[in-house]
Amino acid sequence: MEPGPGPGPGAGPGRWGAAACVLTGASRGFGRSLARLLAPRLGEGSVLLLLARSAAPLAELAAELRGGGTGAGLRVECVAADLGCEQGLRRAAAALREVLPAAPPGRLLIVNNAGSLGDISKSFLDLTNPDEINSYFAFNVTSALCLTSTALQAFGKRPGSSRTVVNISSLCAVKPFKNWALYCSGKASRDMMFQVLALEEPDVRVLNYAPGPLDTDMQLLARTKTGDPEMRQYFQSLQESGQLIDCTVSAQKLVNLLEEDTFRSGAHVDFYDV
Repeated sequence: MEPGPGPGPGAGPGRWGAAACVLTGASRGFGRSLARLLAPRLGEGSVLLLLARSAAPLAELAAELRGGGTGAGLRVECVAADLGCEQGLRRAAAALREVLPAAPPGRLLIVNNAGSLGDISKSFLDLTNPDEINSYFAFNVTSALCLTSTALQAFGKRPGSSRTVVNISSLCAVKPFKNWALYCSGKASRDMMFQVLALEEPDVRVLNYAPGPLDTDMQLLARTKTGDPEMRQYFQSLQESGQLIDCTVSAQKLVNLLEEDTFRSGAHVDFYDV
């Protein structure tokens, strides 16, 4: 599939023009860093919809982006919702249906960043509770599918507009890790799900971006809670040898990929590939 027309790297604030952007998992880590990079690129009349479970840090980020002069005429909306439960998912979907139909027609960007590790102290054989497993996939797979389909429907097909969907993926989507059965299978499922979207909707640009081993709370859990001692040591060595990546550095690579817009739709692109 050939790449679509990109916005070009441009120069100066608001270079992406009037746009609508949806970002999940926005309250901390990679999502927070990405929000700070996206806001200045959104032009007059743009809307940035931030979703996360934690209300307080989400509100702080929204206030920062509204008041920091990062985007002229940028409307920042935030929705605090637990995407792993039906009520939270419905609240998030309602916000998309309310905001996106009236959003600027030029560009839609959806970034599915929200995710969780699951209980990485457990091996495959320990995972016998269907409620635990279903809850994990409800948050990590079901919500990404439902929110993306809802957002694309709410924005609609508009003449001359560009629509881009980003899935924040992982090396775990393509490589198994001991004690990470839930996380690896969830990431693999999301990658394939968005490949199907790319196939079905050729006018939607789709990217599975693996941001690399980020210096976040998730990595702290990985090196302290992973059940397998060899895996735990592997994650500890990443931190000790300075191989963890700053969230802003990886988020900037994603922004560059979006601005260059030469990736094959549906592709899995790793931080170390670019």
